[in-house]
Amino acid sequence: MSATIDKTSLLVVVDIQNDFCPGGALAVRGGDKVIVPLNRYISEFTQKHAPIIFTRDWHPRDHSSFKAQGGPWPPHCVQNTEGAKFHHDLNIPAGAEIVSKADKNDEAYSFFQGTDLATKLHERGIKRLFVGGLATDYCVKETVLDGLKHGFKVFHLDDASLGVNVKPDDSEQALRQMVAAGAKRIRLENLN
Repeated sequence: MSATIDKTSLLVVVDIQNDFCPGGALAVRGGDKVIVPLNRYISEFTQKHAPIIFTRDWHPRDHSSFKAQGGPWPPHCVQNTEGAKFHHDLNIPAGAEIVSKADKNDEAYSFFQGTDLATKLHERGIKRLFVGGLATDYCVKETVLDGLKHGFKVFHLDDASLGVNVKPDDSEQALRQMVAAGAKRIRLENLN
């Protein structure tokens, strides 16, 4: 399967933040390993003048997902902290679009959740989403599924995503769920 990048294509780089990388508060094992392939995708999209959006968790200190508020997670990606910053090895072009997921009472795994992004992207002529980052079994999966629900063709970047895997097969289940919903799985060599 091949996929063409053009101005109707959008690269969505999901949550490459310090807290999700090794040493972070909610680290994905080997999470920093997705940065090199993501930088290659960023370069491809930049060369073809195709848009890129970087998403980030941008939680208030008392976010509902944190254990102190009864949620499942340790505090992570708290606004204006080192953990919330994008990883320093990630190439973020000047003027890049950043979408912050910041609602106090909403987990917002998907970057569409609680926003009018789908409408705005359709108005901009975006037809296809290329989604990679952290984590396959949470924010990547939910962004892919929501993208499909909103009528986009969606590609999961197999070589540029990793999962949390609270249970060992969570990422594999997430991939099966995405494909069953209509997503396509690709790697860098499938781009043209």
